[in-house]
Order: sequence, then C-alpha cells, then structure tokens
Amino acid sequence: MEIDFNKMNGLVPAIIQDATTGKVLMLGYMNEEAYAKTVATNKVTFWSRTRNCLWTKGETSGNFLNVISMQIDCDNDTLLVKANPVGPVCHTGSDTCWGEKNESNPLLFLTELQDFIEKRHQEMPEGSYTTSLFKDGLNRMAQKFGEEALEAVIEATNGTSERLIYEASDMIYHLIVLLTSKGMRIEELAKELQERHDPNWKKH
Repeated sequence: MEIDFNKMNGLVPAIIQDATTGKVLMLGYMNEEAYAKTVATNKVTFWSRTRNCLWTKGETSGNFLNVISMQIDCDNDTLLVKANPVGPVCHTGSDTCWGEKNESNPLLFLTELQDFIEKRHQEMPEGSYTTSLFKDGLNRMAQKFGEEALEAVIEATNGTSERLIYEASDMIYHLIVLLTSKGMRIEELAKELQERHDPNWKKH
C-alpha cells in the first residue's frame, strides 16, 4: 500500500470505523512510524500532534482498537481503518467521538444469516437442519415456509407478541432458505421494497 505522507508534512488522516457495525468511531493522524507500529501490533497507533509522540489507542485505558483491515483512498493520502473496539473510543466515555451509540443494526444480520445458509447449501454438512431442508427439495422448502407463515398468522390473531416474534422469525429463516435454493438473496426483496417506496413507482 503506497501512502503519500508528504502532503501534510508527514501525516495522513486515519478514519477509524467499527468493522462490525460500520459506525465511524474517531479520526486520528498517522505518520510512517505510527502506521508501521499499527501494522506490526495490529492495534491502532496514532501520532499525537499535541504531545509529538506515538500514541497507541488504549495504552492507558485498555480500550484498544484491534485492526481488521486498512485501505487507502484514491489520492493515497487518507486511511480507512476498520477495527474492533475494546470498550468506548472517546476520552469522554462515549462510544464514538461524535457522541453516538455504537450499536449494530439487527437488520444487517439477515445478510450474515443468508451467507451462513449459502455456506450450508455449498457444503451440505451432515446433521444440519438447513442441510435437511435442501435435501428435501424445493416443494418441501416452500411448504415449510407456508407452514411457518400460517403459524405467524395464528399468533398475530390469537397469540402473544412474544410468540409472534418467534414464529415470524421461523418464517423469515425458511424464506431465506427458499430464496437461497432459487439462487436469490434477501437483499433483492429489500431492493424491491425500496423501489416501491419511490413515489414514481408503478406496479408491474
């Protein structure tokens, strides 16, 4: 990775992003020495412009930033560092330096779940319920989705909120299995709904 340290007198901005949630956590600056230490230790190290020394985030608080990946921008003068934070990032005790909560969006798990189901589809490990669904074939998968949808309807009309969440979760899981068997993704449904939200959308 070719980094241009010359534009800002030996420094480059380093944007720190949570590798899991996608939240921007903080902004710091690295020189060549800080970058090299970050690579060597896998913990984010900055150059402190006020103290004129290297500063490994978390060296006093224990709230380290464990590096997952680093990318350089198109001008080779700004780093994007994806990391897993250990504790709050800001010196104020906040999750981020903008006072935001660093929480993942549970909807993103649907993509992770489909990735997992697709892996099951490729590897077909023995003893897996998902594997058994794929082996039973399309008709059985569609039937299971219908059964779970009916159970969700029953809970919605005559059950509890807790049971509705439970049965609706089963329904979504079996829907993703069905989509995977057809070579489709849950994101395609999200895209369709997004397009329908456009005021200019017209029904097919």
